[in-house]
Amino acid sequence: MANVTRWDPFEQSFDDLVNGFFLRPIRFEQQQQELVRAKIDVKEDDKTYTVHAEIPGVKKEDIQVSIDGSQVAISAEVKRQKEDKQGEKVLRTERYYGKVYRAFGLAQDVDQEKAQAKYENGVLELTLPKKAAASTRTLTVQ
Repeated sequence: MANVTRWDPFEQSFDDLVNGFFLRPIRFEQQQQELVRAKIDVKEDDKTYTVHAEIPGVKKEDIQVSIDGSQVAISAEVKRQKEDKQGEKVLRTERYYGKVYRAFGLAQDVDQEKAQAKYENGVLELTLPKKAAASTRTLTVQ
């Protein structure tokens, strides 16, 4: 025999309204969410890793790259201000200040002395040469 349950349409729609209003995040502009995380591409060949990170609207002085062995971290401070005017009257002013941070690990250690960084047209390009693998040495037991 099937189970029968009583359904109240007003109760269900009120729950949907409350859950939808209070629990869903409010998004003001799609552009602000894109600034939170830099998009990266990592390519590898026999001798180097090449990283392209999209960080638009940032001055190159505000970008920091740190390398520790095979760990790479990119951070930047984002400052964006937008003001819409009509004549002498300000209709809207928006400001966004925040920090972008990405960290990732590579399969092999990076030669920090030969690493290079270039920032052009909103794209940070890192050239990270691989560190030569240490040769293993076999000891003879005496």
